[in-house]
Amino acid sequence: MADKTEERPQKSIRVFINNVDNYTTKHIAKFLDSCVVGASLVDFEADVEEEEDRLQDDKQTKIKDATFQIVGTVSSQTEKCSFISEEYSVNKSTVTLLQHYAEYAMSFMSCNLLTLCQPLYFFNNIPFHLYQHLKHEELLRHLMKCDVIIFDINQHADQIAEAQWAVSALHKEMDTFSGHKIFILVSTIMTWAMSKPANKDDPEIPFTDEHYRKRKAHPNFCDHIELEKLVVKLGKTKSSLFSTYVVASGLQYGMGEHMFHLFFKMSWLGEVSEVPIFGDGSNIIPTIHINDLAGIIQNVIDHKPKSQYIVAVDDSKNTMDDIIKAITLVLGPGKTRNVSKEEIYLIRELTQTDIDSLFVNLRIEALYLKENFNIQWVSEYGMVENIEQITEEYKQTRRLLPLRICILGPPAVGKSTIAERICKHYKLHHVKLKETITETLNNLESCIQMEDMENDEGETQEFLDTLKENMNENGGRLDDQYVIRIMRDKLRTKPCLNQGFVLDGFPKTYELAKQLFTGDEEPEDLQSKHEKKIIPEFVFSVDATDDFLKNRVLNLPETVVEGTSYTPEQFPRHLARFRERNVEDQTVLNFFEDLEIDLEHLEITSNDDNEYLLVTEKICKKVGKPKNYRPISEEVEEEERRQAEQQLKKQATQKAEAERQEEEEAQQRDQRWGEWNQSLQEVRREEHDLLESQSVPLRNYLMRDVMPTLTQGLIQCSTIRPDDPIDFLAEYLLKNNPEA
Repeated sequence: MADKTEERPQKSIRVFINNVDNYTTKHIAKFLDSCVVGASLVDFEADVEEEEDRLQDDKQTKIKDATFQIVGTVSSQTEKCSFISEEYSVNKSTVTLLQHYAEYAMSFMSCNLLTLCQPLYFFNNIPFHLYQHLKHEELLRHLMKCDVIIFDINQHADQIAEAQWAVSALHKEMDTFSGHKIFILVSTIMTWAMSKPANKDDPEIPFTDEHYRKRKAHPNFCDHIELEKLVVKLGKTKSSLFSTYVVASGLQYGMGEHMFHLFFKMSWLGEVSEVPIFGDGSNIIPTIHINDLAGIIQNVIDHKPKSQYIVAVDDSKNTMDDIIKAITLVLGPGKTRNVSKEEIYLIRELTQTDIDSLFVNLRIEALYLKENFNIQWVSEYGMVENIEQITEEYKQTRRLLPLRICILGPPAVGKSTIAERICKHYKLHHVKLKETITETLNNLESCIQMEDMENDEGETQEFLDTLKENMNENGGRLDDQYVIRIMRDKLRTKPCLNQGFVLDGFPKTYELAKQLFTGDEEPEDLQSKHEKKIIPEFVFSVDATDDFLKNRVLNLPETVVEGTSYTPEQFPRHLARFRERNVEDQTVLNFFEDLEIDLEHLEITSNDDNEYLLVTEKICKKVGKPKNYRPISEEVEEEERRQAEQQLKKQATQKAEAERQEEEEAQQRDQRWGEWNQSLQEVRREEHDLLESQSVPLRNYLMRDVMPTLTQGLIQCSTIRPDDPIDFLAEYLLKNNPEA
């Protein structure tokens, strides 16, 4: 044994991982970064011999310095991983070569050399085929410096071509290797999806690693299986220089849940009363915890096994139905419903690869790793068996930690106003005593109706009758024991445990707080007895002067005051009782102080909305950032698109309204113009008629007295023909004027 230890490499092993910032590769890299080279061999080789115990310290000392140095390509520059020694990105690694090519190409532009070969695609003004060549040339230099090369093709099928190039390029360069290299392809169990049963007589007998040559891939994973075959083939030529392995991974979960994240998210958010199971849910899904997969990779590197094909699944035979029910029982409403398979295509978060994987139905066992590897299992028996631990991992990884806030203060100080704003900001549940009691009574009645339909009598009816009887005896109020039970049950509901809550104005006394958070027992140590899952993390005491509170109540609308204790007769007594309870030695605030819970006092001095906005901002600053789901990029884009559509609709509405008003004004102008023209014509007609009527006497006078004399004068003038006819006619009229 001592000789084997001496033979182990004591230098750091350089490991290359593609797209090291993705789910699978990131956790593999993080796991290897925390390991030492050969660690999986120590326990595996250990016997119960005394000599091994004596040499154990020497072994650990020698192995301590042999670590994994992680390098790799990254798909994003936003997330920085401390466990990665070197990062290579497409743009960074090739920029120098691209610049050299650009300078070289420009020198030949005068002779039009580039027109000899017209490329179809360009990247940064560089022909794509040449860009790809330069990228591979740069990447190969990095691969040649590494001892282990890991390519994951689980998440992104576009990495298949990259992995194929990498293993082929390294195989060609074998003779130039400075030492032994290992290539590990992390593939998917979907390359087994269409395999015929290992035993025709008994289809339930599972596949094992030994059947890998008979495996048949899902139609959408044919490229995966072809790459697997290539990797195995290239590793058979000179295994002393270049070893290749395929690790066929089951559906991965843990540390964020990856493929099963949809069901975890649905359950955690609680937005659906029943979590859907697509299809009948009877399909058996091979799974593996992501850290167990990383442990298998570590064992492959340490052991350099003879078998080139290794199945990586846990020891579970869980169906889709088993997994989803386990998730929703621990995290969600506890209810599921079967829906058609086609409905899964309506889920935007799932890719076609995800959908194909979730519908896989495969019995397979990982015998080789059980018999030959030393794995410190995180979840050996699958998700269902370890769902509590998996759920806690999920919350911690996603930072979905509940916020528990309590707001206390005198009546009418504005606790509910502040609580509603906090709930909206943090997406928490607003817990108020009166509403919770009403909700409980309604839920009990609904449960009784369901029990009647199922002919199943339970304790529900008895509890409901007890509550109603107690309320009748106390004038509509409940005894403290029932209030405590109702409020504790509310705080223990999955929504409150998942997202958190804002407890509004309750508990009111030290005794109620102790019963709610510690139970009926008298704890010797208050810290050790309280229920950590429901006790508030932050307590805010909002206060104001009695005069301010009385004036605020007097100015409330009657509709708000009606049916409450804010009436002029009841409010002073209600306020006085609150003040009396909070001058004793043991107040509700003392309870939280005894538990060393963060307590902050806030003062309300104005009834202005800005005052409450300022108080809310202080609370949010104290509590910190929301610990909730942030919208995914598609949701952000959808929200931006929705806002843009609303803006366009608003602009279109405004434009249409302006056009309508303009058209209406134009119609009004036309109408007024027509009415004015009509009025003008009417005036003219009336003037004409008036002139006509006024001219009748004058016309009669002319016809009777003037025209005969004028006619005779004209006859005389035409007969005599004087030199001045006008003067003649004037004298004639003057002489023969009848009035004269």
